[in-house]
Amino acid sequence: MTHETDDQIIEKPSIDNEENLDWAKQAYARLKQQQEEKKIQSQILLEKTFPQESIEEPSSENSGINSLEETSNSLQQVDISKPSLASLSPEGIQEEPSLGEFDDTFAWSAKVLEAQGKKADKISLDEINWLSRLQQGLEKTRKGLVTDLLEKFGDDPLTPETLDELETLLLRSDVGVTATDQIINALRTRLNEEVLDSKEGLRFLKDQLCQILDMPIEETGGNALAPQRNILNIWLLVGVNGVGKTTTLGKLANLALSNGFSTLIAAADTFRAAAVEQVKVWGDRSGVAVIANNSPNADPASIVFDAIGAAKSKNVELLLVDTAGRLQNKNNLMEELTKVRKIITRLAPEANVESLLVLDATQGQNGLSQAMGFSKSADITGVVITKLDGSSRGGVAFAVASQTKLPIRFIGAGEGIRDLRPFNSFEFVEALLANK
Repeated sequence: MTHETDDQIIEKPSIDNEENLDWAKQAYARLKQQQEEKKIQSQILLEKTFPQESIEEPSSENSGINSLEETSNSLQQVDISKPSLASLSPEGIQEEPSLGEFDDTFAWSAKVLEAQGKKADKISLDEINWLSRLQQGLEKTRKGLVTDLLEKFGDDPLTPETLDELETLLLRSDVGVTATDQIINALRTRLNEEVLDSKEGLRFLKDQLCQILDMPIEETGGNALAPQRNILNIWLLVGVNGVGKTTTLGKLANLALSNGFSTLIAAADTFRAAAVEQVKVWGDRSGVAVIANNSPNADPASIVFDAIGAAKSKNVELLLVDTAGRLQNKNNLMEELTKVRKIITRLAPEANVESLLVLDATQGQNGLSQAMGFSKSADITGVVITKLDGSSRGGVAFAVASQTKLPIRFIGAGEGIRDLRPFNSFEFVEALLANK
């Protein structure tokens, strides 16, 4: 897949090559062997640890109690410098992904990884599992878009009439006016230059969709968002109530911890009932300590003040801040965010600060309106799109990228603690148009 610029032709990865199926089978065989070896190693370790003849399986109930006790002890000590899996509560630990049968979903996931330059002996089951969940999560959007899309494209070369119908389809899928205009204009220009068959037209469409999603990311440096090592990074989670801010914060904490970043959470949404307790639950699940004040309507800025002090004293690399999201009091909400930002600037001027707006994909264009409002008044630096697995409006990602010019940093496609990942435009577009 390619697209031309004034200076160069940029090659885009493609999963259309059927030869990639052999690569997928090789990857599956390696993962299968790796899983069998892991089982053998686990059994050997178990026998060495418990050499008695009869080994009883540990009670899941007792295990849960021990884990919860360890979590309680770790939080009381606020030992944020050495997070440990031992402090996770049972409901926060997902079972390791298991390798099922070699099927179309595995083959598609492997092809997507191979198209991005991955080697068959370097891919992980976790990567395969995430792509499978992403594909499944976008099923509702895909059903509303792809079936009609393939009907419009058909087997014949594209025509101006086809593009008119495609324009209507994209608008109906919450892609947005700006993104739709960009896609249709690019297709019309290409169609005026040469005959475009349906297969090449679909590849060109994928290319245009990726460009729309990538443009805001490229304008901010072109890299996925990740904390910098050995310095304080502060990420504010903002957005209206009900979009999944607190859940996203917990998943980000788990993701950061699993990648080796020392992490701390500040429960600064003190206005919503039970918000602080919800943050504490996610702290338990992810194994990350929480700075909180249980007093009703406590000052959010004072909590952030305490959290920055704790983060500095423990050399924490990532401080995640949950913020209030009262839609009915927008002016007060922005004032609270401004106070928090002032505290951060005063106490941690050297910190890398990100304000991530959390949007609910099920809200479609309403979510876009929220993004436009927040981006103008809250110094938003990126977007997290949640609940893609429950929405037929996944196309709103293109509207957000094209109209707000904000980079999409993370996406969520499930309820599990692992179901949030850094955004990858190629994977998103391929999942949206999977197996097509």
